[in-house]
Amino acid sequence: MRINTCIAAALFAAVLCTPTANAQQALRGEGEAVPGSYIVVLKDGVSASPQSLLSKYDGRLKRTYKAVLNGFSVRDMSEPQARRLAADPKVSYVQRNLVLSGQTTQWNAPWNLDRIDQGTLPLNNRYTYPDNAAAGVRAYVLDSGVRITHNEFEGRASHGFDFIDDDADASDCAGHGTHVAGTIAGRTSGVAKRARVVSVRVLGCDNRSVQDSVVAGIDWVTLNGVRPAVVNMSLGGLGQDELMENAIRRSIAAGFTYVLAAGNDGRDACGFTPARLPEAITVGATDRNDNRSLWPRWGTASNWGRCVDLWAPGSDISSASHVNNFGLRLDSGTSMAAPAVAGAAALHLSANPNATNQQVRDALVNGASANILRGLQFGSPNRLLRIG
Repeated sequence: MRINTCIAAALFAAVLCTPTANAQQALRGEGEAVPGSYIVVLKDGVSASPQSLLSKYDGRLKRTYKAVLNGFSVRDMSEPQARRLAADPKVSYVQRNLVLSGQTTQWNAPWNLDRIDQGTLPLNNRYTYPDNAAAGVRAYVLDSGVRITHNEFEGRASHGFDFIDDDADASDCAGHGTHVAGTIAGRTSGVAKRARVVSVRVLGCDNRSVQDSVVAGIDWVTLNGVRPAVVNMSLGGLGQDELMENAIRRSIAAGFTYVLAAGNDGRDACGFTPARLPEAITVGATDRNDNRSLWPRWGTASNWGRCVDLWAPGSDISSASHVNNFGLRLDSGTSMAAPAVAGAAALHLSANPNATNQQVRDALVNGASANILRGLQFGSPNRLLRIG
């Protein structure tokens, strides 16, 4: 609502209203915007020149529109001045100059990527994602290591540190970490295809570890990590581990976003660490029919419950193999679902580099496809990861 100074002539019961010099109006346009840049839309029938308005409100003329709208764009204008301009009687509204992203489509995409860029089935054999594909974001993979020379990574992967052998070569001898990294940032198998992968090895060749190695990995990322960054932990164990939970909390407080696997025991994820941690983003697994993932061959299923934030594809996932530089392999588990969400977090951080862990979590949960999953146990959120 515009603020007016009204001079009442009580004798004649008449009111004369004129805009005050400091009157302001709300600006339109939510999301990432160019600082100091606005689009000004004039009222229908108004023919005021841009320069005549800018002489009163500062700012520099950028473009004038003639056919599709009555208005112009400006730059180098402060927000208070833009609000005053929006209150001018000749102006319909002023909108922030929003940043828009192009999109790229991957044809014949793996089913898990195909699934997360659309709300409902059936699949359409393609995956559409933002053009920048998380360029400038780092994904720290706390896992069994990564084969950084794999073609899927196109030179975007590097060694962080190896806390199993205590050296700087965080290579993969188990395959788990390379597969996870491929789902985050692989050229064909990844969600965020231009993110940088940093391997932090905390699992041995048997995919097992001890507490001090994992905490050391979290500590290393917190001290050495470059933000914006997402940290993927597709690992965990039964019970509460206050030491590890506090380590992750402090890393989150330092500005890192954490994505965790819910676990593959067919039980309540609140009984497992670090999956139970409310501050992080915990992910359950689904299959290609939008059911909670069940793995009869192993006699188990995805964990579930209120400690799960959202779900992502985790059955028969194709991603990079650690055996050579070009091979792919199929794996299943919440370990495969979590990196899809880590990739989505990287995409969000690329567009919102100052976003907190909570803001990333809220964006992913609120943007997820709701109430389409089946077979969820009591208390589980019915939200499937969605990109775009």
